[in-house]
Amino acid sequence: MAFKTEFEFTLPKGYVDKDGNVHKKGVMRLATAKDEILPLQDYRVQNNRAYLVIILLSRVIEKLGDMKSVNPSVIEQLFSTDLAYLQDFYRRVNEEGSAAVKVKCPACGHDFEVDLGTDMGES
Repeated sequence: MAFKTEFEFTLPKGYVDKDGNVHKKGVMRLATAKDEILPLQDYRVQNNRAYLVIILLSRVIEKLGDMKSVNPSVIEQLFSTDLAYLQDFYRRVNEEGSAAVKVKCPACGHDFEVDLGTDMGES
């Protein structure tokens, strides 16, 4: 089994670009030490520590819809639901190495895993 470094995701709401197109599907790669260290030198992070997540996500999101690039201004314009989703997704893939979550069926009690990156319902 190959070591997985990229993880697909689907945003709950999606990024709406200036033309009104909605971009929901994306790819996030594993973060490197450099990804986590370099943003600390950014003046926006030095002025507001909460901005770290904006810079960090813009570095590790390789693809979002059919957009050419994902930069901090794209992350800034995400709906708060999508930002929270991406923060949790980042933590899961970088700390646990997987986007899978163990769940239990409330009806029958069966244990199974759901991949938050690819098993999300489409709307």
